[in-house]
Amino acid sequence: MPAPLFIGSEIYRSSTYGSKHPLAIPRVSTVMDLCRALGWLTSSNYRVSPCAKPAALHAFHTPDYIEALQQAERDQAVSDETRAKYALGTLSNPVFTEMYRRPATAAGGSMLGAELIRDGGIVYSPAGGTHHGLPNRANGFCYLNDPVLAILTLLKNGLDRIVYVDIDAHHCDGVEAAFRGSTKVRMISVHEARRWPFSGTLTDNAGGAAFNLPVGRNLNDDEFDAIIDQLILPATASFRPQAIVMQCGADAVAEDPLSRLTLSNNAHWRTVANLRDMAPRLLVLGGGGYNPWSVARLWSGVWATLNKIDIPETLNATARSVLGDLTWSRAAGKRPPRHWFETLCDTPNHGDIRPELQNDLQQLAARIS
Repeated sequence: MPAPLFIGSEIYRSSTYGSKHPLAIPRVSTVMDLCRALGWLTSSNYRVSPCAKPAALHAFHTPDYIEALQQAERDQAVSDETRAKYALGTLSNPVFTEMYRRPATAAGGSMLGAELIRDGGIVYSPAGGTHHGLPNRANGFCYLNDPVLAILTLLKNGLDRIVYVDIDAHHCDGVEAAFRGSTKVRMISVHEARRWPFSGTLTDNAGGAAFNLPVGRNLNDDEFDAIIDQLILPATASFRPQAIVMQCGADAVAEDPLSRLTLSNNAHWRTVANLRDMAPRLLVLGGGGYNPWSVARLWSGVWATLNKIDIPETLNATARSVLGDLTWSRAAGKRPPRHWFETLCDTPNHGDIRPELQNDLQQLAARIS
């Protein structure tokens, strides 16, 4: 198998949703800088993401919505009618300078990644993972749905057994809506219960296409190990996937402000390591994550894991400088702990496996075939 490829773009360095939005923080640009500082990212394994053209986006999104999104970027404003119809110009999906170009670049990267693994391989596009986007409107910080576009690209290339694994703290409602009832795409989502978008219940199997596991607050690493062993791996293996698309949202870790899960980043890396060799094609995307330090450290560790690089216990001076330059307006950013600067690895969060989680896993295991 060829060496993994990383897809990125400089657009993420200066583009922001606005100073008060959870996505005001730098994410992908910091991952790029950190991986370069550690010697993991070079010109040989880096590819620049293209900005997807409207015609490519029409594979999932309606032409009128794409035109409205482009017009909103041109005007830097939306009418009340556009806001109501397309959910543009809202608190969650604000008007900002690159509101078409930035998500279209993320979508272009995910579709490029799908093309690059057509004959096998591993691609990492941390800017991807916008799993809430709907065909005709923005939804949950997501103007487009790049996971859907990537999966459609793989299907177009002749594949008919694709597993989509999503470990973001929020349910992948947009992806599930796109592939409800599919016999070619199996979706596995682990997400926090009773959290927006309040979908993905245990009993909703999306017409037989999905395994949804809503989990309780304070989910720990040992519980996630059970989820990997009893749900993610067997449900993936039984589908005999030709390709795996993984959404690796960083908002399920303990330090994230938009969830109440308490995983360490080791849980994400173990998931990636276990899925890495389960199919001849693997596309790993980013997703949520609203603490700039935890996102940078987690997603950089994903890249190391894909390359089978041992993650160092302590970072070199250049890498520490990258993390030291970060700022965050939230209270936790005023006096960040030392390990946010000195290491990528979180301290594991061990704990008991709650009976209710074990019961839910047993219910889902009975459906695996």
